[in-house]
Amino acid sequence: MPGNQPGSGNALLLLLKARTFIALILVVLFFSIAAPNFLSTANLVIMSKHVALNAFLAIGMTFVIVSGGIDLSVGSIVGLCGMVAGWLLLHGINPGFGWSIQFNTFEICLIVIAVGVLVGALNAFLITKLNVAPFIATLGTLYIARGSAMLSSDGRTFPNLNGNPEYGSDTFRWIGAGDMLGIPVSIWMLVIVGLGAAYIARRTPLGRYIYAVGGNEKAAGLSGVRVTQIKYFVYMFSGFCAALVGIIIASQLVAAHPATGDTFELNAIAAAVLGGTSMSGGRGRIGGTIVGAFVIGVLSDGLVMMGVSAFWQTVIKGIVIVAAVVIDQAQQRVQARVALQAQAALGK
Repeated sequence: MPGNQPGSGNALLLLLKARTFIALILVVLFFSIAAPNFLSTANLVIMSKHVALNAFLAIGMTFVIVSGGIDLSVGSIVGLCGMVAGWLLLHGINPGFGWSIQFNTFEICLIVIAVGVLVGALNAFLITKLNVAPFIATLGTLYIARGSAMLSSDGRTFPNLNGNPEYGSDTFRWIGAGDMLGIPVSIWMLVIVGLGAAYIARRTPLGRYIYAVGGNEKAAGLSGVRVTQIKYFVYMFSGFCAALVGIIIASQLVAAHPATGDTFELNAIAAAVLGGTSMSGGRGRIGGTIVGAFVIGVLSDGLVMMGVSAFWQTVIKGIVIVAAVVIDQAQQRVQARVALQAQAALGK
């Protein structure tokens, strides 16, 4: 049968590996025809900002999933970190002696990032020290973070986050609204984080250990890999990425709302899976995840421009996720078949 020839198997495998790029090209072509002004400069800038937010979360999620875990708390961390930024900009910290401590933009960002990393560390503690399943641990911190965000303002919005020139916090808005060389600051931040994450994944022992833990945690531990430290890193890095998104959104909107980031974790998981990350762990690429984030972002913005109902958008995203998993499983079967054919050819 022609389909059983090694050449056809290799061609099919190549197509399956390139599925995310193919999907991106197809959705861009479709919406460029179906939606007016889809490829206009203004829309591309707006869309790139939306993609960046999902890509940050998806990069962190990729490390978590590759290590064999899951992080459902990232959307709530986004909301909590946005509220922390809003509180610091409006009120600073009041030690209770009739005066308050105010912060500049850099200090506010450091504090917000520390909050995100601490929530990630809490996730890792629950998983490694208390042996709570990642799904349950991060589901619990999802509620803790969201509830804390609500409590910080009694469910109200922190408005007018323009900062104060006197304290050096008036540059906060530049993070979400500014640009460098005509490119939004958030995109430059994504480039830096993306390149750094890809370097860690592909070029460092830490990256190899993350894949080893996800591939076989017990074997990795017996080989000398410090599994606990690896899990702390991936969850703290995921919290770091979520904190960046919280800062960017608060800066873009010049406001912080405790419900910000609701269901963001689902888009992050979708982008990672669409980019080739295996939900069973041990396999995934940062580059593929970023392309997956572009597919989800283009799909979302394109459907909005076409006037498609938000309910149908949710249905379509669900279909995309299921299709991505089915295709990923097909790729694994084809890969196994090609490997067996190669072994058989060498044995002749």
